Amino acid sequence: MLIICVWSTSVIAQQDSTKTTTATVALLYNSDISYYGQATTERYPYILANATVRFPFGLYLSAGGYQLLNYGGSLSEADLGIGYDHDFNDKWNASLSYTRSFFPKSSPLLAAANENNFNLTSTYKGKWIKTSLAADYALGKQQDFFLTLTNSKEIDLGYFLNGNNLISIEPAIEIVAGTRHFFETYIVEKEKRNNGNGKGQGNTQTVITYTDVAKNSFELLSYNFKIPLTLSRSNYMFEANYQFSILGSKSNSDLKSHNSIFGLAFYYQF
Repeated sequence: MLIICVWSTSVIAQQDSTKTTTATVALLYNSDISYYGQATTERYPYILANATVRFPFGLYLSAGGYQLLNYGGSLSEADLGIGYDHDFNDKWNASLSYTRSFFPKSSPLLAAANENNFNLTSTYKGKWIKTSLAADYALGKQQDFFLTLTNSKEIDLGYFLNGNNLISIEPAIEIVAGTRHFFETYIVEKEKRNNGNGKGQGNTQTVITYTDVAKNSFELLSYNFKIPLTLSRSNYMFEANYQFSILGSKSNSDLKSHNSIFGLAFYYQF
C-alpha cells in the first residue's frame, strides 16, 4: 500500500514539480485489506495515513501507518520507506524502493510475515496504454517474491467547477504472480489466536496441513481489475476507487476466491 501511495503522488500536481522539493500527505479508507490481490475470509476495513517528501534529484522518503477499524485498539501497522525515481525519457520511468514495516505481535494480516520489502518498478507510457512491471522481494519471518504486470489507460472526462478541477478515470488490469510462504505465518498465528480464545482445536497436524499448501512454488496469485475515479486540481486530489480481484486456482479456504474492495482517498501536495 505504501508503494501505491508513493506512485499516486506523481499524478497530483499539474504544474512542473521536478525542480522543487515537494511534500505530499495522503489519507485513505478501504473497505478491506488485500495483499497482492489476496484477502482473508475475515474482512478488515482500515484507514491509512502517509506522508512523502520528494527531492528534485529523484530521491523520496515516506512514513505512514494504518489502523484496522474492527480489530485491536493500537496501530495495526507503521512503515518507513526510501526510494529513487528516474525518468529515462518522456515515456519510460523506473523506480527502486525499500520499505520497513512494523506490525504488532500476533497481527492478523497476511503481510505481517514479511516486514521488509524491496521493490523495482519499470513503467512505459505508450500512445494508448501505460504498462508497468513491478518486482517485489519481501522478507522477514518468511521470504517471498512477487511479479506484478499492470496495463492501464488514463481517460480525461473533462473539467468541473469553472474549469479548475479535472475529472479522470484510469481503469487497470493487473496480473500478480509469486510465492505464498507468508501464508504459513498467517495460519500459525491464527491458530495461536484461536487457541488463546478457546476456539482452536489444538491440532498441530491441522496447521501442518495448511502450511504445506502455502509452500507452493512460484504461481499465479490473482487477477485484479481496478477503476479509480479522480478529481484533481493543482495541489490536491480526491479519489474514489473500486477493485475486484479473482484468486489463482490454488487458493486456500482461508482466502477468498474473489473479493471486492471500495476505497476513498485524499492527497494534498505542498
